[in-house]
Amino acid sequence: MEVILKEDVVNLGHRGDVVKVADGYGRNFLLPRKLAMQATLANKVVVEQMKNAAARRSATEKAQAEELVAKLEPIVLSFTRKSGEGGHLFGSVTSADIAAELATKGFEIDRRKIQAEEPLKTVGDFSVAIKLYREVTAHVTVKVVADAVEEVAAEATTEAAAAEPVAAAETAVTE
Repeated sequence: MEVILKEDVVNLGHRGDVVKVADGYGRNFLLPRKLAMQATLANKVVVEQMKNAAARRSATEKAQAEELVAKLEPIVLSFTRKSGEGGHLFGSVTSADIAAELATKGFEIDRRKIQAEEPLKTVGDFSVAIKLYREVTAHVTVKVVADAVEEVAAEATTEAAAAEPVAAAETAVTE
């Protein structure tokens, strides 16, 4: 079965492409979801018009994505997380966390566009790619910082524990 794609379909083709697919895939998946239409002569004429409109739309979307890249590049996102020995986090910074932080800064980016290979699990600076359009990718700097409150509390308890025997020895000597 030959179909004309109305939208980009992963591993199949882009909007406006005429592709050959299995009958069941076309009838049961692509056509009901309005992702494609059958490739007839009348539809091919319509597709030419769709391609022209898609080319114009694609150019504007790419220009908007490039403008967004210029705004996103200087941004540095900072996350404070509890960490253990060696800078390993007791959790992670995920693409959803990055998307939420970008939303607080006024950028509505879908978490699926954030190209982090795996969640960030260590303290440090990372460059995370955000794929905004086919050939347009922004890179945002993400800083993961250890939670200072935990470190100060841990130091205070060790200092207090070290001070207790000294205080007990001083009171015993004065008595």
